[in-house]
Amino acid sequence: MAVSDHGGRSLIPSFLYSSSSSWPVMKQPAVRMNHSSAIVSSAPPADPAKTFLVAAPSEKIELFSPAYYAACTAGGIVACGLTHTSLTPLDVVKCNMQIDPGKYKNVSSGFGVLMREQGIKGLFRGWVPTLVGYSAQGACKYGFYEFFKKYYSDIAGPEYAAKYKTLIYLAGSASAEVIADVALCPFEAVKVRVQTQPGFARGLSDGFPKLVKSEGALGLYKGLVPLWGRQIPYTMMKFASFENIVEMIYKYAIPTPKDECSQSLQLGVSFAGGYAAGILCALVSHPADNLVSFLNNAKGATVADAVKKLGLWGLFTRGLPVRIFMIGTLTAAQWAIYDSFKISVGLPTTGGGALATEAAK
Repeated sequence: MAVSDHGGRSLIPSFLYSSSSSWPVMKQPAVRMNHSSAIVSSAPPADPAKTFLVAAPSEKIELFSPAYYAACTAGGIVACGLTHTSLTPLDVVKCNMQIDPGKYKNVSSGFGVLMREQGIKGLFRGWVPTLVGYSAQGACKYGFYEFFKKYYSDIAGPEYAAKYKTLIYLAGSASAEVIADVALCPFEAVKVRVQTQPGFARGLSDGFPKLVKSEGALGLYKGLVPLWGRQIPYTMMKFASFENIVEMIYKYAIPTPKDECSQSLQLGVSFAGGYAAGILCALVSHPADNLVSFLNNAKGATVADAVKKLGLWGLFTRGLPVRIFMIGTLTAAQWAIYDSFKISVGLPTTGGGALATEAAK
C-alpha cells in the first residue's frame, strides 16, 4: 500500500523493496500520476527520527531483484520457523516412537507416556532449537530455491526452461536444500537429544555446548549426510510436486485465470497443493528421517547399526502415519504462510505458471 494511495504508513521493512522503490532524494518534490489518475506529490518523507514507522514504497518489488530474494528469504523464515515450532509436541512423540517403539507404541499412548513422566513441559522439549534451526533452514530453503530456479532457467533458455520446468524445480530445490541443511544440522542434533533424552539438557542454551563438549564440533554434523538423505528428496518432492499440482489445479479445476482469482482463492490453492505435496514428501523421506533420529540419539552409532536394529520394514514404516499427518499439515501451512507473506509485500503467489513465464523472459 503506497502512502500516496492511503496517506498512511507501512510496517513492512524498506529493505524488502528494490532500490528503485526507495525514497528519492530531490531538492523539489516531483509530481506523478498514480493508478487512479490523481496527481500525487512524491516529496521526501518526514524526518525518520520522529517516527519508528517508514513510508510505504511507491512501487512493488521487482521480480528476481535482490529485494525479491530478501522477501522470499524472510517469508521462508516465518513459514518454516512457526510451523515446525507449533508441531513440537507431535515431533517429540514421533522421535520417541522412532527411538523406543516398545515404550511409545503409537501416537495416543506416546502422548500419555510423555504426560505422565514429564508433564506438559515434556511435550515442548526442544522447541528453541526447533525454532532457531528451522527458521535458518527456511531462510535458505525458500530464498535459494527462488534464486536457483531463476538461475537454472536462465541457463536453459526460455524454450527449454518451459519444456523441462519440472527438472528446473527439482534442480533448484535440491541445490537450495544442500545449503539449508548445513544451517539446520547442528540444531537438529541438539533437538533430537533434548527430545529423546530427558536428562541430557533443558534446551538449546545448555544442550549445544554439552553436545560440543562430549562429541566435539564435528558431532554437530554427524547426522548431516542422513539429513541430506532425508531433506533433499523431501524438498525436491515438496517444490516440484507443489508447482505442478498448483498448475494443474488452475488448469483443470478453476475456470478463472490465476491473475483474476481472489487472493483468498489463491491461498486456498496453495494450501491444498501444499497438503498433497506434503503427503508425497513424507513417503519419500521417511526412511532417512528414521536414520537421522537414530544416529542423533545414539552416540557413535552408524547407518549399519540403524538398519540392523530397525530392519528395512521398520526403516520405511516406523512412525510413518504420524509423519504423514505431520508433514502434510506442515507443508500445507508453510505454503499458505509463505504465499500470504508474498502477497503482503506485493508479490504473486507461487505456482500456476506466473513466475515460470517471468523467468523464461
